[in-house]
Amino acid sequence: MGSSRWKVAAAAFLAILGSLLPVHADEHDHTYIDKEEVVLWMNTVGPYHNRQETYKYFSLPFCAGSKKTISHYHETLGEALQGVELEFSGLDIKFKEEVMQTTYCEIDLDKAKRDAFVYAIKNHYWYQMYIDDLPIWGIVGEADENGEDHYLWTYKKLEIGFNGNRIVDVNLTSEGKVRLVPNTRIAMSYSVKWKKSDVKFEDRFDKYLDPSFFQHRIHWFSIFNSFMMVIFLVGLVSMILMRTLRKDYARYSKEEEMDDMDRDLGDEYGWKQVHGDVFRPSSHPLIFSSLIGSGCQIFSVSLIVIIVAMVEDLYTERGSMLSTAIFVYAATSPVNGYFGGSLYAKQGGRRWIKQMFIGAFMIPAMVCGTAFFINFIAIYYHASRAIPFGTMVAVCCICFFVILPLNLVGTILGRNLSGQPNFPCRVNAVPRPIPEKKWFMEPAVIVCLGGILPFGSIFIEMYFIFTSFWAYKIYYVYGFMMLVLVILCIVTVCVTIVCTYFLLNAEDYRWQWTSFLSAASTAVYVYMYSFYYYFFKTKMYGLFQTSFYFGYMAVFSTALGIMCGAVGYMGTSAFVRKIYTNVKID
Repeated sequence: MGSSRWKVAAAAFLAILGSLLPVHADEHDHTYIDKEEVVLWMNTVGPYHNRQETYKYFSLPFCAGSKKTISHYHETLGEALQGVELEFSGLDIKFKEEVMQTTYCEIDLDKAKRDAFVYAIKNHYWYQMYIDDLPIWGIVGEADENGEDHYLWTYKKLEIGFNGNRIVDVNLTSEGKVRLVPNTRIAMSYSVKWKKSDVKFEDRFDKYLDPSFFQHRIHWFSIFNSFMMVIFLVGLVSMILMRTLRKDYARYSKEEEMDDMDRDLGDEYGWKQVHGDVFRPSSHPLIFSSLIGSGCQIFSVSLIVIIVAMVEDLYTERGSMLSTAIFVYAATSPVNGYFGGSLYAKQGGRRWIKQMFIGAFMIPAMVCGTAFFINFIAIYYHASRAIPFGTMVAVCCICFFVILPLNLVGTILGRNLSGQPNFPCRVNAVPRPIPEKKWFMEPAVIVCLGGILPFGSIFIEMYFIFTSFWAYKIYYVYGFMMLVLVILCIVTVCVTIVCTYFLLNAEDYRWQWTSFLSAASTAVYVYMYSFYYYFFKTKMYGLFQTSFYFGYMAVFSTALGIMCGAVGYMGTSAFVRKIYTNVKID
């Protein structure tokens, strides 16, 4: 499929940002003339059960064809970050020109090379290749039933489908099983067969999708179940709060008509009593406002990227999803600055430059710090996932020369346009003492329980997302993901509003952090679920894959928690402002 405007814009933007990686034009137009060269790229090799533990194809003692080497450069930042290591196979393939079985090289199998192949076969190594951006997978070899003798597949039988002047299908059959014996020569061969195909070029990636998995009845049922939960929760919250608030308003209006003596003798309780403290600045306002700003930005990025993925087939190009996410994250930096800067100004913060720096670099520092730690392990393993130094420099340039300036613009706009503390109630000079309350009304308990329902609305979708990232599925049902995001936001806002109402009714005005953390606790349950997924749904093993899994799952869970916390706080803030606006305060 031709590059879309979004992908072209993202690639151009990232090039300007400083990736400055040399670009080599290959298969860009996806059209060929008869007998034009078709390049077979060898990508990576690695254990089947550890998808992210990949190495260069020629790190195993394979041999290459005699054709002159062609260099491949990373076309996008996403491609470099995902460990794509394309190397020319050396095979002579021309469009519509069939090749009978031909030996292209021989391996002199000494003991060291045999041991390398045996280790790869024991660990179920597979390799990936590309023809015209279409991925192909093959197995290195197999062992006999006793596990004593090991065999290498030496014959690559390629069958390429074409429609007009375009390649629309590629299939690989591995044949030629040869027993690995030291001090022998193994001939590697290939053949190419071309066949006409009725598959349209736009539909050539459909064979890689798995509708029976992603559109299974349980997926539809989970969406329906979450949707019904939303309807029930919204109805319940509306009914309880409106009836309760109506009674509260009636009681407070009645109190307004009492004289001072009767009011003093009356049984005063409820959320009105903390009107002088409810808009008091939160503790640690600098960190709090930075978290809210970052959460709003993550929500914006998630929304935009999902919409783009629904419109464009991002899975058809290597690294395009990650490149688009980086581009959108950088472009939405003013959102972070606006919401973080305005909230910090409303809370009376004076160190706005420090807040801007913390808000701008909070998420990048978390991601880069985790990636830097995992990179040490990847370098030790000589894995293709080791991020090149040039790519690190490119990411740093994006942070300092794009994200920071745009965050500054957003901060200035936020402070000037909506940074005034126009609260409906005055804040008392002396904080009101917080009365004792039942144990289940304590903020710590509310925080622990607040994430259960939001997690319950998304955990089925988490399984499909985890499977697409950690296993061999291509996620393409972004309409489902959009529905789940909307459901998650609605459930999160409803739950935090209820939690905050009960907290304020107990005359505890510490609602800012409580609303944020009760929503953010969803991340704790997601991370706990990732442990279950690792031990019961995968067969991953080894230090590299384990650290990669739990490191990036921690990043994902933290980002999800910050986003949920920001959404919960924003909804609760609107609710609190609304109820105190409708009450007469002396």
